[in-house]
Amino acid sequence: MIIEARDIRKRFGTLEVLKGIDFSAEAGEVVAIMGASGAGKSTLLQILGTLSTPDGGSLRIEDQDVLRLKGDALAAFRGRRIGFVFQAHHLLPEFSALENVMIPALIAGTSRKDAAAKAERLLGEVGLSARLDHKPSELSGGEQQRVAIARALINDPAVLFADEPTGNLDSATKQEIHRLLFDLRERLGQTIVIVTHDPELAALCDRCLTMRDGQFIYP
Repeated sequence: MIIEARDIRKRFGTLEVLKGIDFSAEAGEVVAIMGASGAGKSTLLQILGTLSTPDGGSLRIEDQDVLRLKGDALAAFRGRRIGFVFQAHHLLPEFSALENVMIPALIAGTSRKDAAAKAERLLGEVGLSARLDHKPSELSGGEQQRVAIARALINDPAVLFADEPTGNLDSATKQEIHRLLFDLRERLGQTIVIVTHDPELAALCDRCLTMRDGQFIYP
């Protein structure tokens, strides 16, 4: 298993948001997590992605007990082995598409030359070879999300976590991003965990789990 989480619990004050979640994903698997707003989906994704710490439970990624990692060690693991794509692209407006994609690699210690070469290759993979020097304001919403996906892949993560990756896009662009995500799985063997409200996207995934009131529900 690439991800193995057991009995994940999270509370905010008196509100129990996650009530003993078990979750696992295999290498190359694409898993959707659905549910109404407030069900706990994004909280779970943040914990699985090491952006938030649970109040209880265990989490292993690539057999690494990530809950034991702290500070710089956790940040280094996250930077190398986990990629994130959010509904908002979070691109830096003053930098080009190429530079935005390079940034995580430079932070991880990759040379500028190697980071640029890899960023250019990844932007080609997502269909943006002709847009390398364009800044986010010069790109469409779909193109910005493609840059964000390339940036998330620059350090060859074990897992790509996507939180509503097509939530801000029109229907035609959504389908382009859907195809791109699954094409990346086929070409790169990428494991992807997607939080979504989009039933079309969920239907494409290998598995779809539904959350309600901090737990998975099963038919």
